[in-house]
Amino acid sequence: MRLLMQQKPSAGEAPKYVQLMLQQDLLGGWTLLRETGQIGGKASLKREQYLERGAALAAFEKARDAQVRKGFLVMFAQGADAPR
Repeated sequence: MRLLMQQKPSAGEAPKYVQLMLQQDLLGGWTLLRETGQIGGKASLKREQYLERGAALAAFEKARDAQVRKGFLVMFAQGADAPR
């Protein structure tokens, strides 16, 4: 599952983005990846490990909702189980 979000750019600045990805690992656990940065600039990547899909999905949705409250808009969503 993948979600790309972007903030409206300020005058003279490149827009900020957040990319959330939820992936199953080889051992049956789940990894939530959060990539944040400015388009054309530096980015940071954080990883969180979860044992169960439900916990990982809850963290994904919580991260998404937090970014929406900060003014980010969904630009791209991928995955059959994409949250609404």
